[in-house]
Amino acid sequence: MAVNTVTSLTAEELHARLKHVKVGGNACQYSLRKCAEFIPLINKINELKAEKNAVILAHSYVSPEITYGVADFVGDSYELSKNAKDTQADIIVFSAVRFMAETAKILNPEKDVLIPTLEDGCTLADSLNAETVRGLREKYPEHTFVCYINTTAEVKAECDVCVTSANAGRVIEAIENDKIYFLPDRLMGLNIRADLRRKKIKKDIEIYHGTCYVHEEYDPRMIDNIRLEYPGVKVVSHPECTPEVLEKSDYVGSTSQMISFVSQDESASYMMLTECGLAGRLQAVLPRKKFVGTCTMCRYMKSNNLENILRVLTNPTARDRIHVDEEVRLRALGSIQQMFRYS
Repeated sequence: MAVNTVTSLTAEELHARLKHVKVGGNACQYSLRKCAEFIPLINKINELKAEKNAVILAHSYVSPEITYGVADFVGDSYELSKNAKDTQADIIVFSAVRFMAETAKILNPEKDVLIPTLEDGCTLADSLNAETVRGLREKYPEHTFVCYINTTAEVKAECDVCVTSANAGRVIEAIENDKIYFLPDRLMGLNIRADLRRKKIKKDIEIYHGTCYVHEEYDPRMIDNIRLEYPGVKVVSHPECTPEVLEKSDYVGSTSQMISFVSQDESASYMMLTECGLAGRLQAVLPRKKFVGTCTMCRYMKSNNLENILRVLTNPTARDRIHVDEEVRLRALGSIQQMFRYS
């Protein structure tokens, strides 16, 4: 989803965009004074974008001053990689985590892709590497290896098919082989397995043990407590949550699907079980809707900030610049292309 940016923004304009955001305590609440502190950085970044023919892609989980101050596109990892492929920009600043920027580089080898944070890890993507996948393939030679898009380029290169949270079940259902190894997300794998069983589709699905630390901490008792306090609340969950949480949810989907659901639904209140940046984004665009319950921040996503975006646009280091070995890139691209074939 594109977000309109301007070359010159005022504190009043930024405050109008963000004044309804009230998640995560004081970290994500925006007074006029706080917005005024961001304006010099925002306007300098937007000037540099024009000078250098750069585009900024921001995941929905990063802070609102990025998504509504400097980002040209905001979405989930796969949406943003498609945006990157379509852009005519020479430089892509990917405000998210490293594996997402790598996916953009896989699809856009000719572009300069920069990551504006030094804390760019992910507990899920970092839970395995290419060597581990090769060992698993030796142990499960008859299985088709399906990797979630939340993996490194090297892991994608070792797998047969890449999937997103939006299409994982559909792609696995379409794969001709009944023996599947899904990695790295254990909880998403359990949810896919349960969904296919409900549909009476027989697949032998082995699952790796990785998890997203943000999503695995949600507890079904939290849902019970919120329903008592807010009758009629809609619980909207990401498929990286536990099966027990999903069973109690009204809707399950990717970040983009969650946005679409809440935007079209007529309920008055929602409990969003994903990183709280998404709730903040929805509060900004749907101020009449109420978002209740807990909020969990991803320390990696929130390590993105305006200062680092300005830094990489001004004087990027070798570490800021995403590089993917060409042989790895082509093999990883093959697993992504297989996703299109099956979906």
